[in-house]
This record gives sequence, C-alpha cells and structure tokens, in this order.
Amino acid sequence: MSDYRLSPGITLAATPLGNIGDASDRLRAALADADVIAAEDTRRARALAAALEVSVRAKVVSNFDHNEDGRAAELIDAARAGQKVLVVTDAGMPVVSDPGLGVIAAAHDAGVPVSCIPGASAVTTALALSGLSVGRFAFDGFAPRKSGARRSWLESIKTERRAVVFFESPHRIAATLADAADVLGGDRRAAVARELTKTYEEIRRGDLAELAQWAQEGLRGEITVVLDAAPARTSDPAELVDEVEALVAEGTRLKDACRDIAAAHGSTKHRELYQAVLAARQNA
Repeated sequence: MSDYRLSPGITLAATPLGNIGDASDRLRAALADADVIAAEDTRRARALAAALEVSVRAKVVSNFDHNEDGRAAELIDAARAGQKVLVVTDAGMPVVSDPGLGVIAAAHDAGVPVSCIPGASAVTTALALSGLSVGRFAFDGFAPRKSGARRSWLESIKTERRAVVFFESPHRIAATLADAADVLGGDRRAAVARELTKTYEEIRRGDLAELAQWAQEGLRGEITVVLDAAPARTSDPAELVDEVEALVAEGTRLKDACRDIAAAHGSTKHRELYQAVLAARQNA
C-alpha cells in the first residue's frame, strides 16, 4: 500500500455503494495513511475501515451538511500545516449530492492542493445499466420533494435532448414517477435502479406509465432514475429563425447560433437554418 500514500492537502475518495469488494487499493491505503479523515458519518467510516481490515491512525471528524461550512476552515488549516486530509461520504463520490463541496471549494480558494481517488458512483453505474441512450446526459441530484416544484422541474426537462439521471427516496418514488408520466408522457422510456451493487440490486426498464404502476407496490433502498432523452422534434427551419435571431441579439455569432438551435431541435440541419435566416433577413 506504500505506493499509494497520500500527499499533504485535501483528497476526496469514493467509497463503495454497498459491495465492499468495490473498494480500491488506493482507498485502503488512504484510510491507513491519512492524518485527518473527514467523514459524513464517523461511525460508518470506521466500520468501512474495519471491514477493509485497515488500521486507522487518523483523527476522524464529522463533515456533513449541517457543519461543513464551519469544518472547512479547520480542514484547510490542517492541510496547510502539512497534514493529509481525506474526505469521504457514506457511499459513492463526495460532492456529488453528498458533503464535500464546501471543503474542496475552500481548498481551491486557499491554494491548498486537492486530489481525488475515483471509484464507485451511483450516477454512472445506473447510466451504464439503464439500456438507454446515455452518451450525453445531465445529472440533476435529488428530485424536488413537493409535487408542485417537482412538476415544474419535469416541465423544464420535457424537451431535454440528453438523458437525465436523478436520485429519489423510496418514500417519494411512486409519486415522482406518476408525475413524470403525466408531464413527460407515459411512453417516455426510463430505468429505475435500486440498491446498486448490493444483494438486492434491481434494474427495471420500461416506459414511465409502466414504471409508475410498478412503483405503486412500494420500493425500498437507495434509488437512481434515468430518463431517456426527449425525441427529436420535427421543425421547419423557417419556424426557428426567431430563436436564432434572439441568440444573435445576445451577442452569439450567426453560424454558432444556427448550430446551437439546430442541435436543440435535433431534426434541423444548421446549414438549412442558416439559409432560412438569410432568406428571412432579405425579405424583412
């Protein structure tokens, strides 16, 4: 493990989602070598180290949503003093809908070296298992808790040409999928990933109407949802001229604006759109 020793500064480290076999040698070495371990839950961090048969010599401190702002200065001071500070969360990668942003942002501002030990991620694992077109995707964290806000969010991604991945709790997943089917359309494809890497891992793929009905039976565990990209819209280039001109008015070059709008509408070629704009200008 000596080949993987930490350097002074702040190091983020991904931890297993559930299967302890996903822990890397670098993670084991980091837990053993750190001077300070900032953990979302100190008990779970110590339990992880014990499961990995790692002897922890570090000072283990809590770093979670409600104390992270105050903890950041302490961790930066430790790193400045030459200590090796390791930041971990309960599962997966810190910062990605988990604590860690406050510390890493403060480290950048203070000029403290930062590093990352990659590893398990529910986001990329769910995307890979979804069986959907996920070459381009957006991650939206946790879905809004209240129905009104959730439906507004769903409206905002209704025409998103990338896959969208988000987290949801087992208590709200049925309502969220029902809202998604209503707002996005029951035939929109999606995948629900539950308990990734764990004993009862389950991936259910189908359209939103089917998934909403299935979720009514009740789900348990940690859940990640992948929504398929919205289908390409058939558009007459002449109908998109105003959108292009709006971007041009904001300072975008005409050719760049045509490329952006054409990409957003999928079925329109940017060259055809460019010619439509020129024609509209001549006829104005």
